[in-house]
Amino acid sequence: MVKNLLKLFFPEICLTCDNPLEDNELHICTLCRHEMPLTDFVDFQKNEVSKILYGRVQLCYATSLLWFSKKGIVQHLLHNLKYKGHEEVGAFLGRWLGEELRRHEEFRSVDVVVPVPLHAKRMRQRGYNQVHKFGKEIASALNCDFNKRVLQKTKATKTQVFKDRLRRWNNDDTVFSVTDFKILKGKHILLVDDIITTGATLETCANALMKIEGITISIATMAIAE
Repeated sequence: MVKNLLKLFFPEICLTCDNPLEDNELHICTLCRHEMPLTDFVDFQKNEVSKILYGRVQLCYATSLLWFSKKGIVQHLLHNLKYKGHEEVGAFLGRWLGEELRRHEEFRSVDVVVPVPLHAKRMRQRGYNQVHKFGKEIASALNCDFNKRVLQKTKATKTQVFKDRLRRWNNDDTVFSVTDFKILKGKHILLVDDIITTGATLETCANALMKIEGITISIATMAIAE
């Protein structure tokens, strides 16, 4: 009775369309889930993600779950994740992508999932890293480790979304640093982030990680900008 009263006065809403959820729906309504613009990448070495980073980062595999477009449902969903405190969105997308990746031999060789870090100042302001739960769910699906401490952001930078392409490409490579060069030696690392646009952030993270001896890097993101 209490649960029903709470739903009556404080209904759970879809995080993409803001309509009330049905009893069997979680975070996103059935209609919005069916309308999600899935990338459906099947070639993990030649797709739009790998094309963005071609010649800049030596990758094993790359993928992204959704297409991101301005004012689209994915933008609304990620806005709720990053700025409205809805960390459950990251977990939801991580389970979704994790279940997809575990079906493919390419990603079953991943040893550890590493999230793109936030600077300590931004972490204090937001209270969480929007990529952590996403990465944890993927690591769980792939039955591998999750390490959020091996990569740190040492320089605070403004959000990448509204910067012009040239300025993002010219980001300082010293923004990210590795805290332990032994723990991931020889490992296959899956670097995860929320959205890839020009690839500048993932490129600088990968360059920092490549200083670890014998590693290989793959990339997975929640979304890729159209």
